Amino acid sequence: MKLFRMAAVALAVLAGPAYAQMPNLNLLQDGPSKTPEEKAADAERERAYKETLKKIPDSKASNDPWGGMRSDPPKQPAAPKASAATTAPKKKSGTSAN
Repeated sequence: MKLFRMAAVALAVLAGPAYAQMPNLNLLQDGPSKTPEEKAADAERERAYKETLKKIPDSKASNDPWGGMRSDPPKQPAAPKASAATTAPKKKSGTSAN
């Protein structure tokens, strides 16, 4: 009897994941189709919605609440116009301090 219970538990443990992978079947048929009046009402509602969307003005201003708190990015200094041939590389003097 104990062996039968253990076999049933093992079967239940192995069957659990397989049961979870079964597809979800819809046994109900689709609802009734819409009448021409309902289709016309839906089309009118959709047209009115699109017209309302066209009336909304475009947002030009930034919605950044911290925008006034930031400073302008630093301007890059003008590049020196001296050529590399006129500048001599710096020479190291002394010993290393490490």
